[in-house]
Amino acid sequence: MTPVSPVSLEEIRAARERIAGTAIRTPLVRWNGEEPAGLEIHLKLENLQPIGSFKLRGALSAVRAASAAELANGVVTASAGNMAQGVAWAAREAGVRARIIAPENAPRAKLDAVERLGGEIVPVSHEAWWQAMVDRRYEGVDGLFVHPVEDEAVMAGNGTIGLEIVEELASFDAVVVPWGGGGLTTGIASAVKALRPGVRIVAAEPETAAPLAAALAAGGPAEIDYRPSFVDGAGGRALLPTMWERAAGLVDEAVAVPLDDVAEAMRELATRARVVAEGAGALALAVARRRDDRCVCIVSGGNVDAAVLARVLVGETP
Repeated sequence: MTPVSPVSLEEIRAARERIAGTAIRTPLVRWNGEEPAGLEIHLKLENLQPIGSFKLRGALSAVRAASAAELANGVVTASAGNMAQGVAWAAREAGVRARIIAPENAPRAKLDAVERLGGEIVPVSHEAWWQAMVDRRYEGVDGLFVHPVEDEAVMAGNGTIGLEIVEELASFDAVVVPWGGGGLTTGIASAVKALRPGVRIVAAEPETAAPLAAALAAGGPAEIDYRPSFVDGAGGRALLPTMWERAAGLVDEAVAVPLDDVAEAMRELATRARVVAEGAGALALAVARRRDDRCVCIVSGGNVDAAVLARVLVGETP
């Protein structure tokens, strides 16, 4: 297999111009946990974006790059919540309809936020939702399909996070990124590897849904025992083929994280840093705390159901 080329720095810089004025330059802060000597952690707080997730960057990049003709029938995406919010926001700004193919078990907090932004939810089974991502369409729902992972403009928008990290930190050894479909990791890695080739890219997945860790261990995509969990914004039942081809050339390692460790990281973020993170947003810290180098954790989002957060804060793993 020949790895697919990374997203170009030129396109990532163009995306930064496209999303300016709406997506914010999020804080990069030093983690103040009690960690062993040699470990230095910084948190990139994408949970502070206007929709509570990094997904606004990619959605704005894709919709603002589209022509009026492409947007004439509105926009469509397949999302469990965060990309749905980003696309709904971008569509509202453009004055067009947004329809969201969402799995029936998507978190209610995220779906409510989509509807507040004017997005229309099309609930389907988890299998049909996954197939919509594979097919890049859903039968009977027309419009420009903004892929939550594979679109070049979406990955370029995500890559603006990498630009910001490199500009703010003079030196670091690794970036730890939650892996859902791979668009966030690919975008960030494309920017960071171009500007700091020696930095390692580490993907974090929940151990109940870790197809990338399995693929890297096996040397290619492998079947996994997929089990849904409260970490709904990361992990998956399988790898999208094009994203494995990209990951092979950009990701240095992938770590499957026990759910108890994810819940503990959520608690630590809330109590030590006053940061509310959803499960996917806490994955990177759960991985980073095992390391012994200078690393940046991408806190990808904070859109967590109140009931789930409450259980986590009292010491449970939902």
